[in-house]
Amino acid sequence: MKTFFRLFAFAAPVQKFAVPFFITSVLGVIFGLLNFTLLIPVFELLFDQSGKTGAKTFTTLPSFDFSLSYFKDLFYYYFQNIINTSGKVGALKMVSIAIVVSVILSNLFKYLSARVIENFRLMIVTRIRSSIFRKLTNIDIQYFSSQRKGDLISRFMTDVVTIQDSIIRSLQVILREPIAIILNFAVLFTISAKLTFFALILIPVSGLLISFIVKRLKKHATAAQESLGVLVSSIDEGLNGVKIIKSFNAEHYIQEKFNAINMWTSKIHRRLARRVLLAAPVSEMMGVITVAALLFYGGTLILQEGSDLQGAEFIGYIIIFSQIINPAKAISEAFGNISQGISAGERVFQLLDAPENITDKQNPVSKTSFNDCIELKNVSFAYGEKEVLKNINFKILKGSTVALVGPSGGGKTTLMDLLPRFMDPLHGEICLDSLNIKDISMRDVRALMGIVNQESILFNDTIFNNIAFGRSFTAEDVIEAAKIANAHEFIVNTSEGYQTNIGDRGMKLSGGQKQRICIARAVLANPPILLLDEATSALDTESEKVVQNALKNLMKNRTSIVIAHRLSTIQEADLIVVLENGKIEEQGTHNELIRADGLYRKLIDMQTFNE
Repeated sequence: MKTFFRLFAFAAPVQKFAVPFFITSVLGVIFGLLNFTLLIPVFELLFDQSGKTGAKTFTTLPSFDFSLSYFKDLFYYYFQNIINTSGKVGALKMVSIAIVVSVILSNLFKYLSARVIENFRLMIVTRIRSSIFRKLTNIDIQYFSSQRKGDLISRFMTDVVTIQDSIIRSLQVILREPIAIILNFAVLFTISAKLTFFALILIPVSGLLISFIVKRLKKHATAAQESLGVLVSSIDEGLNGVKIIKSFNAEHYIQEKFNAINMWTSKIHRRLARRVLLAAPVSEMMGVITVAALLFYGGTLILQEGSDLQGAEFIGYIIIFSQIINPAKAISEAFGNISQGISAGERVFQLLDAPENITDKQNPVSKTSFNDCIELKNVSFAYGEKEVLKNINFKILKGSTVALVGPSGGGKTTLMDLLPRFMDPLHGEICLDSLNIKDISMRDVRALMGIVNQESILFNDTIFNNIAFGRSFTAEDVIEAAKIANAHEFIVNTSEGYQTNIGDRGMKLSGGQKQRICIARAVLANPPILLLDEATSALDTESEKVVQNALKNLMKNRTSIVIAHRLSTIQEADLIVVLENGKIEEQGTHNELIRADGLYRKLIDMQTFNE
């Protein structure tokens, strides 16, 4: 239940919606109940029963008593007056008008309560999704290495919908359905206490059956939510890898793999659905059995001589009792929804409660300039038990270009990710102008660095917005950055210039064009430190040349840390750090490393031979 109460925190302040929902729901129930209560005098009038029972004959106004019996007697007093003054047809007309009015009012208040609950639902969905997205953008990058993207998307979509359904059903069960049942039973007691006590003996049996059905719903609901995450991951992989699938003629293999996951998901959801769907018919069946038992028992009471229960009252009683079945069924169904909601809530809270390991310390130092150097002191890092960096030591002077080279898996990208604090070292420290970057505000550290990745990461938006990227820059600033990145010429030749939408992940652009947009984005930030992660490795020769020129423009008068794919591009670097198996094998200038005849020389010779 702890998860359930935590879910209601997203609905705070609940009273803003709960109070108007409660008021409109109660009024809807009261006027709905009045519709059926008014049928009793109509039946009595049609059956010519009115006035034959002493209990319903009033020549004087009943004494005030705050009870249902008083309001019932008051109604009969006025009803008899109408019969006396307007006749039976006039009385029938008045009651019919009252029924129409009560139906209109009942449905009006039901509509208003539905509007309140819909606003409540949308607020919950919005808040939960905002919380999840905020968490995903704040949590450290290492978290994503152990998560399926499809599973995270599933929590965004299906889990959130399940949660909001659960909360809405819960609110209805707490605020509306019990009131409907209580008010209906209050009226039933005024009609026949003996018959109502008999009904109360039968109803708990239905509750026991429903509780038995939903007992294991949570287990099945958890499996169902997890299976949807696997399914969405499979869809995401298929969409992202469609070119590879086609190029290797692997359509059948991928389809079979997806079908297996799809069938597995369907099987789990069928198990869940069987239990969820069983609650409603069992509840309805028990309701019908109860009504049938009441018909028999009530009929025997009427047939007894001297019975206080009249035929018209009994028909009204059965009609009113039938209205209890729907709220009782809603309560039984709500248990299933709540179980699913708790299961979905636990999955969402697993994400929201995930620790944020990369955070600012209290009162971090503010730093807006880079003046001297970046120094790595005995830096080590591990993914779980796998150590990927071991005692890394070197210094990056202001204005210099440092290249990181070495075989794949040597730790180059990991080392690069440590500089803007995407991750923190396991041991050692990284200092910026003699200050440990952990002591500096993360926003300030990252504001000092511009990053151009191997993969061109763009968004489904205009070229202008991808370059400006949420920052306040004028059109002139964006155009100037694009010119430095050698991107202006191709941009103005697109259909709408800088306002051209580039599609999902920039699919409307070539690889070289996408990379130049990324460079323009980095230029616009005007950072003193550049991090270039193999920014030209995925390009053809012609595009690489254009991008290399753009990078040279970007690197002017800046401190640059470059992961080199083609070693010929970093021969003029001030320092080359050679990494292998997480260790620095050697470091120095190009000429120094060639003379040392070590791993760097070997890599140069291998690349020259391949070319």
